[in-house]
Amino acid sequence: MPIPPHIPPYTSLMLPLLQLCADGAEHRLSQLTEALADYLGLTEAERAILTPSGKQLKFTYRAYYAATSLRKAGLLANTRRGTLHLTALGARVLASAPLTIDRAFLMQFPAYVEFATRAAPEPSVDGEPTDYLASDHTPKELMHILYTGLHKELADDLLETVLASSPAFFERLVIDLLVAMGYGGKRANAARQLGRSGDGGVDGVIQEDKLGLSVVYIQAKRYARQNVVGRPLVQAFIGSLIGQGAQRGVLLTTSRFSKEAVDYARAMQQHTVILIDGAQLTQLMIEHNVGVQPEETYTLKKLDRGYFDSD
Repeated sequence: MPIPPHIPPYTSLMLPLLQLCADGAEHRLSQLTEALADYLGLTEAERAILTPSGKQLKFTYRAYYAATSLRKAGLLANTRRGTLHLTALGARVLASAPLTIDRAFLMQFPAYVEFATRAAPEPSVDGEPTDYLASDHTPKELMHILYTGLHKELADDLLETVLASSPAFFERLVIDLLVAMGYGGKRANAARQLGRSGDGGVDGVIQEDKLGLSVVYIQAKRYARQNVVGRPLVQAFIGSLIGQGAQRGVLLTTSRFSKEAVDYARAMQQHTVILIDGAQLTQLMIEHNVGVQPEETYTLKKLDRGYFDSD
């Protein structure tokens, strides 16, 4: 009797994936996935197995998630989009010759703990993932919990990808998002109204309505995640807002704002200033389908008792 195809869980892929990067060179994730499949001796049938949705190769999906986990722990890093290299921390881990790398192993690294805390819908216990099937949640509650966790992971990956993008791509992203939200009319009009600033961000005035009866002053700053935008930059933004003759403005950053900056913007009486930080940016991108696309759709149905009561 032939042995049924089997795809290893993503946790068992992390150590060999890290070992494939031991040379310290830059590797494309797609090539690493193929090398990993060869290393594990997967058959063509096993490599061709699809996820339940039928839209993605199951092994590729698990290999990518293993790479994401290693990256969040700081053992691998992106050189640029789609490429990975071993970090100094990853080299130290390999030098310690671990027998395995799983979620519990990664919980020793603060960066992974932070990621797991943001992404996991419920806290883990002693570094072990929550056993949802043994929980007291109903199936519908479990779906919501897991959906929320996937949503948070997507937002985190989005922000990381935005931060790795070029100034030209960031400019395009801001324009696409504003147009998707209903500002600036057609994309060509918005592109003419907005331009790249000297610091790699976006700066300009955009129409708030199709007739151009009112305008909104926009500044977008692509700062590192750990950077904190303080009150002085918000004050400078308001000065530019006045200089542009606009009453309303949006200051967007990929990092976050200090409490003083937020309080100062809220205290403005004559001008309306909206501050959008990195977390809000990714939520808006997801809401308006900018840089994301639907992968799977599940429709929950319930019994229509009214249909049977009519009998």
